[in-house]
Amino acid sequence: MLKQIWFWVLMAGILVMALFTYGAIRQVQVWLYEPMPLSEPILVTISAGSGLGSISGKLQKVGVIAHANSFKYYAKWRQLDRYIKAGEYQFSGSINSAEVLAQLVSGKVLEYQFTVPEGLRYKDFVTLLSQHPAMQGKPIPEANQWLTSMHSRWQHPEGLLFPSTYRFARHNLPLDIIKQAHLKQVQILQSAWAERAEDLPYDTPYEALIMASIIEKETGLANERAIIAGVFVRRLQKGMKLQTDPTVIYGMGADFKGNIRRSDLTTDTPYNTYVHRGLPPTPIALPGRAAIHAALHPADGLSLFFVAKGDGSHEFADTYPQHQINVRKYQLKN
Repeated sequence: MLKQIWFWVLMAGILVMALFTYGAIRQVQVWLYEPMPLSEPILVTISAGSGLGSISGKLQKVGVIAHANSFKYYAKWRQLDRYIKAGEYQFSGSINSAEVLAQLVSGKVLEYQFTVPEGLRYKDFVTLLSQHPAMQGKPIPEANQWLTSMHSRWQHPEGLLFPSTYRFARHNLPLDIIKQAHLKQVQILQSAWAERAEDLPYDTPYEALIMASIIEKETGLANERAIIAGVFVRRLQKGMKLQTDPTVIYGMGADFKGNIRRSDLTTDTPYNTYVHRGLPPTPIALPGRAAIHAALHPADGLSLFFVAKGDGSHEFADTYPQHQINVRKYQLKN
């Protein structure tokens, strides 16, 4: 009789332990797989060298996971703790602990966006970059430093960065974006140069980049880029001065106050194409892909002159007398 009592006591104990174990496992599953509804995005920075306990505690404290120990033991059991990557993470919506761990292991950090339009200058690029919230306080390298470190054949930074949208993480430095933009511009220029039209008045890809920067500043209309490129190419081929205002403005630097005076057109700077024949010594802006393509694929035609019409477009002329008529019509309003 006593043996039977002990048997049932033992069975009851086993049953209680089984139920307790089952309940514990179910609770852990709830902590791991039941989504945590986040009312707003939460940022968590995982520092390099952080231990799993510290990471788990931080995640629980900000409300990303429900139970730090369950997260920690699950990460160890899956042997994923050693693969957690440092960085700034953003968690939003409904996310469970297993998904949080997967994001930390994949290194899917929060990305920021930085956009530079075509036609801005190098100084505008680095100024905008330094003002980005994720870049403030980080050092902006001098142009000669990154040009030297990248073994660039050029010494002037103007035109050498591709104007586009770049994505980066909090840990990235301005130098990372600058290098990326430079490599992209070089790749685009080299590719376009390899497919250039015949009989162009450029000896090097760099000269084509200079022309592209002028085209970029002269028009924002897609259907005019190749036409304007054709005008400039024909002027170079005929030994005519380019006589383009954007190069004059670039050469004036801080002296430009919004208007070009007659005296400015005769002031001798390396960039004054009313004074000097040929191309200026460097690009005058950051040209985009379309402007580079236009410089290397100018439109056929006879036009040698153009004048702004005041609506963003231009009127083209084959002869100087016709150009004078256009100037009186669109600029002097006669």
